[in-house]
Amino acid sequence: MKITRQKHAKKHLGFFHNNFGFREPYQLLLKGTFCQAALRGRIQLREQLPRYLMAETQLCTTRCVLKELETLGKELYGAKLIAQKCQVRHCPHFKNALSGSECLLSMVGEGNPHHYFVATQDQNLSVKIKKRPGIPLLVIIQNMIVLHKPSPKTIAFVKVVEAGQLVSGHEKQSIQQLKGEQGLAKKPEQRTRKRKNVSGPNPLSCLKKKKKTQDTKPSSSSEKKRKRIQNRNPSQKVLLEKQNAEG
Repeated sequence: MKITRQKHAKKHLGFFHNNFGFREPYQLLLKGTFCQAALRGRIQLREQLPRYLMAETQLCTTRCVLKELETLGKELYGAKLIAQKCQVRHCPHFKNALSGSECLLSMVGEGNPHHYFVATQDQNLSVKIKKRPGIPLLVIIQNMIVLHKPSPKTIAFVKVVEAGQLVSGHEKQSIQQLKGEQGLAKKPEQRTRKRKNVSGPNPLSCLKKKKKTQDTKPSSSSEKKRKRIQNRNPSQKVLLEKQNAEG
C-alpha cells in the first residue's frame, strides 16, 4: 500500500513539475488543522513528508495561522507547538490578522507564483484550493499523508495552455530568462538630454592682424634699366656722368 501511495505521489509531482515548474525543496504551507491531525495520528511530519514526497521539503506557516491557534486555546496547544517549529512566511496581514484559511489563500494568490503546497484538513479551504490551478493539496487520511491528484480545474488549465491559447506563469518565467540570456530583453528607455555645445570665439578671429611693412629699399627695376642703357650706348654713359657731375 505504501509503495502504491508513493507511485501516485511521484506521478502527481511530475505533473506539477513539468507543467508549473515546481522544484525542490518543496514549500509546504501547513494549516493548524493539518498539524492537529498529524498529532493525533502520531505522524512525524519532518521525517515522513520528505520520505513520502521523495524530495527535500520546507515546512512553512504564517503569522495568521499561529495567531488563530493561540486564540483556539488549550485544545490545539500541541498543534501550535508543531506550527511554531515551522518556517514563518511573512504575510501582509501583520496589523489585521485574517483566519488561517483566508491567509493561505492570499499566499498562493493567482497562479501560485511561489509554488506553495497547501496542507490542510479544512474541507472549505480544500474546495477553494481545487478551484485554483497549479496548487498541490496535501491531506491526512486514516493517519496517512496523501497528495491529492491534480484538480479538474488544474487539468483544464494545462490543456488550454497546451492548445496554445494561454501561457502559464512557469512558461513566462522561462521565456523571460531565455530573453535575458540572449540579450533580447527590452531595457527601459532612458531619455538623455543632449548637451548644448558652447561655441567659443572663432580661433581665426583671435589672431592679430599683420601690419604691412613698407619697402625701404629702392626698386631694383630702375637700377636694372639704368644698367641696360649704359651697356648699350657708351655715349649716353658719358652724358650721364656729366649730368651727375654738374648736379
